[in-house]
Amino acid sequence: MSRALEDGVVGEEKASNGHGCCKTGPGYASPLQAMSGPRESLIYVTAVYSGTGIEKPDYLATVDVDPNSPTYSKVIHRLPVPYLGDELHHTGWNSCSSCYGDPSARRRFLIVPALVSGRIYVIDVKTNPKAPSLHKVVEPSDIIQKTGLAYPHTSHCLASGEIMISCLGDKDGNAEGNGFLLLDSEFNVKGRWEKPGHSPQFGYDFWYQPRHNTMISTSWGAPRAFTKGFNLEHLSDGLYGRHLHVYKWPGGELRQTLDLGDSGLLPLEIRFLHDPAKDTGFVGSALTSNMIRFFQTQDGSWSHEVSISVKPLKVQNWILPEMPGLITDFLISLDDRFLYFVNWLHGDIRQYNIEDLKNPKLTGQVWVGGLIQKGSPIVAVTDDGETWQAEVPEIQGKKLRGGPQMIQLSLDGKRLYATNSLFSTWDKQFYPDLVKEGSHIIQIDVDTEKGGLKINPNFFVDFGTEPDGPSLAHEMRYPGGDCTSDIWI
Repeated sequence: MSRALEDGVVGEEKASNGHGCCKTGPGYASPLQAMSGPRESLIYVTAVYSGTGIEKPDYLATVDVDPNSPTYSKVIHRLPVPYLGDELHHTGWNSCSSCYGDPSARRRFLIVPALVSGRIYVIDVKTNPKAPSLHKVVEPSDIIQKTGLAYPHTSHCLASGEIMISCLGDKDGNAEGNGFLLLDSEFNVKGRWEKPGHSPQFGYDFWYQPRHNTMISTSWGAPRAFTKGFNLEHLSDGLYGRHLHVYKWPGGELRQTLDLGDSGLLPLEIRFLHDPAKDTGFVGSALTSNMIRFFQTQDGSWSHEVSISVKPLKVQNWILPEMPGLITDFLISLDDRFLYFVNWLHGDIRQYNIEDLKNPKLTGQVWVGGLIQKGSPIVAVTDDGETWQAEVPEIQGKKLRGGPQMIQLSLDGKRLYATNSLFSTWDKQFYPDLVKEGSHIIQIDVDTEKGGLKINPNFFVDFGTEPDGPSLAHEMRYPGGDCTSDIWI
């Protein structure tokens, strides 16, 4: 096996080593071609000490996911960042499949924004994929001085070589100051992407679809609210979002705002279908636990409809009489056949067949944590008054902690990985034991023919046994790209 495949580096290696049939940029020519890429052998995951009481810097963990390796399902490297209190969160690439047509582009750097401190770390994962190194730090003072932006979240590379990062507020945590940061190819602060006066009401995630000249962003809330934990009063105070913001791409003009109403409170992750010709996608509404499909209409405007609903559970011994599922992450397989999402509070992961976009069908469900698992004081109550709790198996003798949070799918769609930390403040509020005992990563085997999910009993990455104490694992990336970071044009 070549060194490139061993390290999980694909696509751009053809161009750089001269052995490929043609020179290409990073990634793959199409989503379907990506499905034939090599099996993942490494995962990079952000691991957090911020907010846990452990005075250590957050770090990027490298996890071995090669089942033939002696260190399978182990953390094999840790890259601590230089500062305390960052809260590393989501990550992106300096270039991805959107740069496939540029032979000079290389997927060399992982972009790691720190949600709380506002720093942006640039990490070299190509020189030594098993032991990444810090390349550059973009300081928050530089970002604030030049753009006024803070609380950086989602990072996407652009075909131009620039990096675009959504920022959720200003330095004081006000949502009114949010917008989109642009870094040049050398990771210098370039300015804002959106035109003056075209900033969204709230910020969070975004995804662009160039063939339809459109970018759509979502809404979490004001940092001064969500950084303190979730408070229902903040919702009524107007400190959380319920809108999608439709922008002209790549121009940066806000063209339309979609009010998702009470069925779309806290719309977080957003994904277009991977096929760049398609003008539709989904967004997960966390608080009301709905998957909402958005789509372009005949007149060129955008509309939306509730596609999948997770009913709140009637419960006893909890802070409220009803518990929402809290859809915090979802993804779509590269062939656009299956949609997967998590219910962080309920504790299940679901698989839906979405080949008929208007009629998704539940094809798989597995319980991997949650507040209502057996042994918890919290019980769910049926309409006829019966109580029940979810059966959650142990893996390698370890009880599954917290609830499923971030997920990542293998290129071929056959393995789904899940972490369980949302945000340190919210973790402490809803799953205090998770902060004390640490996160984990589990792997779910996927039936891609008939549908179905099954826990892999041989895979368990325990962040409760880390050298510096239990840490919180959040988002995952493969060295060669994945279905939640790559965009095709």
